[in-house]
Amino acid sequence: MSAVPSILCWMDMHSLLVLVAFEVASFAAAATGVVFRPGDWYKHLDKPSWHPPDWVFAPVWTVLYALIGLSGWLVWREAGIAALPLSAYAAQLLLNAAWTPIFFGLHRPGLAVVEIMVLWAAILATIIMFHPVNAAAALLLLPYLAWVSFAAALNLSIWRRNRSKTISQGAR
Repeated sequence: MSAVPSILCWMDMHSLLVLVAFEVASFAAAATGVVFRPGDWYKHLDKPSWHPPDWVFAPVWTVLYALIGLSGWLVWREAGIAALPLSAYAAQLLLNAAWTPIFFGLHRPGLAVVEIMVLWAAILATIIMFHPVNAAAALLLLPYLAWVSFAAALNLSIWRRNRSKTISQGAR
C-alpha cells in the first residue's frame, strides 16, 4: 500500500520537473535578447507615437513566456511529448528566438517583418492544434498571439519609417 503514494509522489515530481523544463525552454527563446540588445541603432530609429516605452517589453514578455511554458506543459500532460501539437509549439519557440537576432542583431527590420509574420502563423497553428488537446492551453496562448500581432504592426511601422536609413546601412 505504501508503494502507491511513492509512485504518485514520483509522478507529481516528474510532472513538476517537466513543467520546469517547459518553462526553461520557453524562457530560452528569450536568451537571444540578452545577446542582441536594442542599442544605439534602435534608439535612433523613427518610431510611431504608439510605440510603448522600452521598459514595458521585459515585463510583458516575462508573463508571456511563463504562459507559453505552462501551455506546452498542459498539452504534454494530455498528449505526451511526441504529440504533433508540440512540434508546432517547438517551431514557434524557435521562430520567437530568431526574431531578435534578425531585428536587433542584423538590423534587418524588413526581414524581421517577414519572420514575425511566419511566427504569428506558427503561434496560430499551435493554438489551433492545442485546442482539441487542452482548451486551456490554447487560451493561454491568446495573449501571446495578441502581443505578437502588436509587435508585428510595430515592426512593420518601424521598417516603413526607416527604409531609407536601414537601406543606406546595408540592412533592408
